[in-house]
Amino acid sequence: MRPGEVNLMIAGRGISHQEFSTPDTTFLHGAQLWFALPDSTRNMPPTFEHYAPKPVVGNGTEVRVFIGSLAGSTSPVNTRTPPILGAEAVLRAGSRLELDLDPEFEHGILLDTGDLRLDGNEVPVDHLVYLSPGRGRVVLEAGDVPARVLLIGGEPLGEQIIMWWNFVGRSHDEIVAYRAAWQAEIDVEPAPEPAGGTYPDGTPYPRFGPYPEGMPAPLPAPTLPTVQLRPRG
Repeated sequence: MRPGEVNLMIAGRGISHQEFSTPDTTFLHGAQLWFALPDSTRNMPPTFEHYAPKPVVGNGTEVRVFIGSLAGSTSPVNTRTPPILGAEAVLRAGSRLELDLDPEFEHGILLDTGDLRLDGNEVPVDHLVYLSPGRGRVVLEAGDVPARVLLIGGEPLGEQIIMWWNFVGRSHDEIVAYRAAWQAEIDVEPAPEPAGGTYPDGTPYPRFGPYPEGMPAPLPAPTLPTVQLRPRG
């Protein structure tokens, strides 16, 4: 993956993966974003997509839309969710960018580098500005230093989730079951394979595999806390 591009891995019912850099890589700078699948697709088979968006060029500005639609550009990446948005905007010093937003979405605007005003208000570097649903337009202005901005958005999920370590579920018991399956499949806490090659929720065994030979050993999950995990909205 190169600057301005996106790799989307949808874990679905479960996936194991390794991340590698090229031998001559000494520095990485990017954003890793997670989104929750709705209940209708969260147990789908895992998928992977790569996309290199073409920039939408304005007067001293460039917008690359890697997920969803913005500024007349639409990404072909299928997120298996209701519509969501992910885009990068780069503004030369002193430039101005006006964007029409979907008022049904909530949005987050992150200033990665540079100076930025959002609707006339200064945005600190590395801060995420939250915009609640109902906003149909936003104005970004770069200051004396060029700005690079990450814009994300989507309809509120409307479902509660529980996220612990690398597992996302809907209940404490689901997280416990996912951890047990992971530990058993990577042979850290061995357990019998599920009867008939299928977990109780209908997921085929292995849930997170396959595990190719010659790869670094999978990372074991931490010990679960001794409290009931609570959902978040």
